[in-house]
Amino acid sequence: MKKVFVICGTGVATSTIVASAIREHCLYHGIDVDVSQGKVMDLLSGNPAVDVIVSTTEVPKSITVPVVPGMPFLTGIGRDQALDDVVSHLQ
Repeated sequence: MKKVFVICGTGVATSTIVASAIREHCLYHGIDVDVSQGKVMDLLSGNPAVDVIVSTTEVPKSITVPVVPGMPFLTGIGRDQALDDVVSHLQ
């Protein structure tokens, strides 16, 4: 199972919208994925054990896990490309 970590400032509202879109997209494409949510502070302890991070906020430079910008999920601009980027990190 692949793992996606969606982060925003507080780990509540914004990350819920993004996580839902990723779950739906992966389900549609037959990708078995575990999507968890959190806040940027959760990254301060180091790299999480995930395949990709989707973030609507700045990610610490020390993070080496691939990061996909999450703002396209909120604005709709570039959403399809962002979903493609997430999937490419899961394959």
